[in-house]
Amino acid sequence: MSAPFIGIRGLSKSYMRGERALPVLKNINLDIAEGEFLALMGPSGSGKSTLLNLIAGIDRADEGSIDIEGVDITTLGEASLTAWRSDHVGFIFQFYNLIPVLTALENVELPLVLKEMSRKERKERASLLLGLVGLSERVDHYPGQLSGGEQQRVAIARAMVTDPSILVADEPTGDLDRASAEEVLNLMRRVNEEFGKVVIMVTHDPRAAEKAHVIRHLEKGVLNAAPH
Repeated sequence: MSAPFIGIRGLSKSYMRGERALPVLKNINLDIAEGEFLALMGPSGSGKSTLLNLIAGIDRADEGSIDIEGVDITTLGEASLTAWRSDHVGFIFQFYNLIPVLTALENVELPLVLKEMSRKERKERASLLLGLVGLSERVDHYPGQLSGGEQQRVAIARAMVTDPSILVADEPTGDLDRASAEEVLNLMRRVNEEFGKVVIMVTHDPRAAEKAHVIRHLEKGVLNAAPH
């Protein structure tokens, strides 16, 4: 059998509250295949977002390994991990995290500023991605001039603009009405299917999770399998 795209072994994470360690994840083992759309579900405090952040390289595990395309990211130093994250991971957040004083185009272009690209190339790439998410007519609008669903589509374009191999989404529909949520979820499914991106989504919403290929449940830091 070929190696999984992401292979997680013996992953544990605790946070300190005063002098007491609070375990958040306990001995997590998880394989994620190339091209998979995975939904992580569970009650608040179950460790879903922590697991997402560890996979994305924005938090550090206490124990265990996270092998992604043959690289154990738990062994990387800070500079190497930052560079890896910039190249391999796109982020989609519940509250969009767009910069209010930048247009849709400028928000999408932002992750490219540190790349070796000309300003013209950056703008062309950002325009292309906004077209992909159906916002060609809104490139010069500011976030405050866009609906919640449109802002989240801008955020998806921003997450995609560096051509990452992994998209991580933390409650991406949590702030949207049902129609906008369905639009965003269908777009994420399309990104997964047409572009082969691994998508890992944390959600409380069973209807959102149904868009995924695989659903896994976390309960008090322990990962359980779930039929799909």
